[in-house]
Amino acid sequence: MTLYPKLITDALATVVYPGTKKNLIESEMLADTPSINGMKVRIVLLFPRDTDPFLKSTLKAAEAAIHYHVSKEVEVEIQTEFKSAPRPEVEKLLPEVRNIIAVSSGKGGVGKSTVAANLAISLARLGYKVGLLDTDIFGPSMPKMFGVEDVCPYGVHKDGRDLIEPVEKYGVKMLSIGFFVSPDTATLWRGGMATSALKQLIADADWGALDYFILDTPPGTSDIHLTLLQTLSITGAVIVSTPQRVALADARKGIDMYRNEKVNVPILGLVENMAWFTPAELPENRYYIFGKEGCKSLAEEMGVPLLAQIPIVQSICENGDEGTPSALDYETAMGQAFLNLAQAVVTVTNKRNREKPRTPILHVKSD
Repeated sequence: MTLYPKLITDALATVVYPGTKKNLIESEMLADTPSINGMKVRIVLLFPRDTDPFLKSTLKAAEAAIHYHVSKEVEVEIQTEFKSAPRPEVEKLLPEVRNIIAVSSGKGGVGKSTVAANLAISLARLGYKVGLLDTDIFGPSMPKMFGVEDVCPYGVHKDGRDLIEPVEKYGVKMLSIGFFVSPDTATLWRGGMATSALKQLIADADWGALDYFILDTPPGTSDIHLTLLQTLSITGAVIVSTPQRVALADARKGIDMYRNEKVNVPILGLVENMAWFTPAELPENRYYIFGKEGCKSLAEEMGVPLLAQIPIVQSICENGDEGTPSALDYETAMGQAFLNLAQAVVTVTNKRNREKPRTPILHVKSD
């Protein structure tokens, strides 16, 4: 006797699954084409969950149907897989997250990721539950900054869904595409692939209850920003810039993106990074390498708070490379500067929540 797939599927079509009151084929429970090797048959049945009360009886009925309708000589192997609960709708994502803060910059090289990492750690040290998502798909930096480059996030099964468990360090739950790609290889993805990966890090991770969810966004404006605006209700944006004129010009563009009438994300304030340089041997001296108080002037012009002025200190770069961000040590001037930034962000966020409604998710009509 020669076996072929239709013989098997016809037999399975005689088995009714009590959960749907339809047969296995109509219920779309056959996960793949039956595998046949001589008189050996392997099939994979897909069940709603591993605690399905009809699982054992259905497996017995499927095997019996093949023996009855095909041949008693058939050696049947049945494997089981389980459906994951569907991803929640966009409006219902992250129900336990209170505030989502986008840390942005108009251009690269202004220290935005350093500010985001130290802000997240400082908020955690103030006692808040904090998450940090590295949304820079093409240039992820958070695994190195947190000293977790060799860590591989693991999966958890929760509420019927397979979720990614964020890596936790320094009191911050954190995810980055950097955990899933080689640090020595360029990430060559089309826009759709990048946005799909980003949505997974947001929607298919077990973020749990958070007071602050910090988004370290890529520099400039891109598909990534659009995806974030279409996926999350962003409480507000923190714009990072240096005092340099070219950086300030790009910072204006970043502010305009969030203030666009279709986007309407509140600007919580500006952070002036690399505000001045103070050499260790001359602690009273300040050298304004990139210009003086450019961000302060821009903040006044745009009518938003200046949240902090962060000086250039060699230890910031060293600590970032070593995975020990400056915010970990409150005894240093840098640690205190980032603590002050965190307290300022809490203040402006609370004010924003009192005075403004929840930010609507951006809906873009397709052509």
